[in-house]
Amino acid sequence: MPASGHLDPRLLRAFVTVAEELHFTRAAARLYVAQQALSRDVRRLERELGTDLFVRSTRQVALTFDGERLLPYARRVLDAQDALLAALGQARPLLVDLNYRDQVTARRVLHRARELAPDQELMARYESGLTGAAGELLAGRLDASFGRFAGLGPALRAGLEHQLVRYEPMAIVLPGDHPLASLEAVPLAALAGETVYAGAGNPRTTEWTDLARRLFDGHGIEVAPPVPLAVGDEEFQRIMAKLRNPILAVVDFPAMPGTIKRPLVDPVPLSPVSLVWRKGLVHPGFDALRRAARELSAAEGWLRIPTDGWFPATDAAVIHPSN
Repeated sequence: MPASGHLDPRLLRAFVTVAEELHFTRAAARLYVAQQALSRDVRRLERELGTDLFVRSTRQVALTFDGERLLPYARRVLDAQDALLAALGQARPLLVDLNYRDQVTARRVLHRARELAPDQELMARYESGLTGAAGELLAGRLDASFGRFAGLGPALRAGLEHQLVRYEPMAIVLPGDHPLASLEAVPLAALAGETVYAGAGNPRTTEWTDLARRLFDGHGIEVAPPVPLAVGDEEFQRIMAKLRNPILAVVDFPAMPGTIKRPLVDPVPLSPVSLVWRKGLVHPGFDALRRAARELSAAEGWLRIPTDGWFPATDAAVIHPSN
């Protein structure tokens, strides 16, 4: 591959984004540029290097041999540039996944981080689950997310780091006329015989479904089978109202029309929520995010475990590997 005297990092970022998406329209959307402009940048880079980087057809985009060779080098150059800009206080926006719009724990951490680093741009994203976000973190399309770190597979965890933020008490969302809705709190044993929705079939939230299965095991509670994957709160609420299954949630889950939310007790099930990021992340806004998480964990007592609290033993081994 012929060497160029100078390679514009903007062209390398265009190349890396197309290489990750293998789709010019999606790549252009990620970069907030017109597709024609993105195509021009890629062609310019190819001219400067004197080689084709992609094989283009009407059906697909694929990397050439030289494109495969260039990709790891281009990523390292861009990572170095991001680190340099961060050191000089000129960092790009930090992309923080909150899972869903009303996730209280993640949102409070983000808002506090913005107060701690007002000169940095911390932008919220919504990937709907840590499993879905993990792939985006590893690909560099997200910087940080929140969720049950131990629920990720070992291959995903190997490229990520985490900081425990909260043991979040869990709850059950019931149809308003459900017999258990009259209780102030619902003992886990009272759900025996119920079929409870816990995101089964959603590939972005497998860590949550796994937590539900571990919680329900031995209690006569079934995880509801997969339902049509809803996009947006309105569609989710419509499908849940139609099926009328209780929904496993956390105590801060937003209210839904026609439902009653009740905390679970005997035991108090806990969802271990961590701040999760890819290894090697450098960004001044990220420092503020970690500090915000530590402050809130301490001030709100988020890491206290109730006497009758429960979470999977497997999680403890991952969260506190030295214990």
